[in-house]
This record gives sequence, structure tokens and C-alpha cells, in this order.
Amino acid sequence: MDFIDLKTQYAEMRDIINARIQLVLDHGQYILGPEVRELEDRLAAYTGAKHCITVASGTEALLIALMALEIKPGDEVITTPFTFAATAEMVALLGAKPVFVDVEEDTANIAVSRIEGAITPRTRAILPVALYGQPADMDEINAIAAKHRLPVIEDAAQSFGALYKGRKSCNLSTIGCTSFFPSKPLGCYGDGGAIFTNDDALAKAMREIRIHGQERRYVHTRIGVGGRMDSIQCAVVLAKLKRFDWEIERRIEIGNRYTTLLSRHMTTLRVKSDRTSVYAQYTVRARDRSAFEARLKEMGVPTAVHYPVAMHKQPAYAAMSAGTLCPSAELLASEVISLPMHPYLSSADQDRIVEAAAKASDPRRTKG
Repeated sequence: MDFIDLKTQYAEMRDIINARIQLVLDHGQYILGPEVRELEDRLAAYTGAKHCITVASGTEALLIALMALEIKPGDEVITTPFTFAATAEMVALLGAKPVFVDVEEDTANIAVSRIEGAITPRTRAILPVALYGQPADMDEINAIAAKHRLPVIEDAAQSFGALYKGRKSCNLSTIGCTSFFPSKPLGCYGDGGAIFTNDDALAKAMREIRIHGQERRYVHTRIGVGGRMDSIQCAVVLAKLKRFDWEIERRIEIGNRYTTLLSRHMTTLRVKSDRTSVYAQYTVRARDRSAFEARLKEMGVPTAVHYPVAMHKQPAYAAMSAGTLCPSAELLASEVISLPMHPYLSSADQDRIVEAAAKASDPRRTKG
């Protein structure tokens, strides 16, 4: 059993993926080929955002967004401690300080009630994460940001395709950033990402930053990076867009079924009623995670932990996070564990996973 089944996905879309890649091989424009603009137009239309800028990775998307907002040493960016390292890493890389605000225990997303108390005269942005595929409370976050004249960057690396009050993730704030890492709901076959905005000036800045700060060839108007997404990776995403809506429907169907079947046996995370999750991971909580994980492994069910150590407890961030209190993030980091999730997961395999999880959560339980 695969944790994420990319092989079946490729088998289902082999012809269109191969054809798209072959077009790139035929025209030979491997950097900024026609697929790049085509994908940007398609993704902008999909999200409803005015601008889409494809970039080399989801990490690069965050870096370029922060650079466009002119985040600099001494600035502070409010974010969540319960996320992949890249969220805080890009803030720190620019010399700014990630200010960690605790999360909601039932969703694992940033707790809006704690954001305003973390704002200081040095705060320059708010960076919420749509963890596991579910957007955070973006309207409330945007309202706080507007009150304090701050931009909001949605880290939507795990939530492309999700809805929040009828609007698409990545088009919910000043800037939205996503990832096309292979395991994401919409993934390429390497690294890739995209940035979304409705702000013309920010879009211009981010387009220049991703090509070494060039306004035009060899005219460098700002400091930039080599942050382009390859034409071949854009071609793969274009091919996968053909059945992306169906895959999202399947993810939601499978995620909802997991919750229905598992909630009798263990604690599952909540998806709020005014939004959807695309279930980049399907995550449950286990008080004795090590034992639970070992029992599932014995029964042939693969698992993963996203994430075992909250960011303010990571060695690289400990000094800048001294005195930070995020008890919910620490509790979740000790309990969360993700089960197999992908659009091609059969009901039979899901039933097997659920049965194994039920047994693993209560070793006394026997089938039937």
C-alpha cells in the first residue's frame, strides 16, 4: 500500500503527460517556454486572482513574496509554529524574526484570537498557513491586518483547490503562495510553485525578483533570485489540471469518509463548515503515537508525521523564540499522525486502513 499513489495517477494520465512533456522537448524552450505563461494564465483563471507568477518551489514562492514586501532585518512576521520549516525559514533568511502564535487544537491552523496580541511596532506582515489542506480564518486575519495596515501572505502550499466561503485558496489575501511538490494535491515531477496576487505593483516586483531582479534582460532594478519554474514542470501541471477537479472531489469524499469511520475510535481534526479541505494529508491524533505507528506498520499501513517538532522548539529557531508559549502546537506535534491519502485510494483499502487504525488505537479490539 502506498502512502501517496503517484504511480496510479501517472498510469491514468500517461498519454497526456507524455504528450505535454514531448512538446517541450520538441520546441526546446526549457526555461520560460510557452508552457509557463499558459500555466500562469490557467492558474490565475482557476483561482480568480489577477496575477499568477510561477516559481521554482513553494519555498521560493514565500521568499519572493517576502522580498516583494521588502521584509528586512529587524522586521517581524507573525506566523504559526505548527508548519513545515519553509514558512519560518524564509522569514529568518531575510534577517527578520518569525513571531510564532499558537494554533487551534481542533484544526491545527493559527488561532486568530492570539494574533493581535502579537503585533508590535516591528510587525510587517502576517503569514498564516492552510495546514493539511484547510484554509485558516482568512477574513478575520485580513480584518486584523487591515486595522494595522499589514499585508497577509497565505502559505497555501497544501491547500491549492480548497474553498473558503466560496473563494479559492491562494486568492484570499494580499499574496497567496503554493507548492507543486510531487506529493501536493496538484504536483509536478520535481520542485515547482506559484504566487498569486491582485496587486499590479507586487506582481511586477515578484516577476522581476524571480529572474534576478531584471526589469528586462541585463537591466537589474532590484535584488532578486533565480526562481523560475521549468517549462517541463509547467507542462506536467498543465496535464494534471485536466482531472484536478475530479481529484479534489475524490479527496474530499475520502477525507469525509475517513472522519465518519474514524471519529468513533480516535480524535480527528475538524474542517470548518464554511470551507473545504483538499486533504494534502489526512491527519489524526494518537496519545501514544509511537505505539500507534508501530502497530499500523505491523499491519502494513504506512504513515507519516507532519510535524513532530513545533518550530519554536527547533534548534535553529530556539534563540529567536525564547519565551514563546504555544502549548497547543506542542501537544499536536506530539500526537499527530497522517494516514494514506490520495484520489485513487479504493474503498477496500480505506476500510483496511480504518480497521487497522481502530485496532492500533485499542489493541484489545478484535475484528467484528
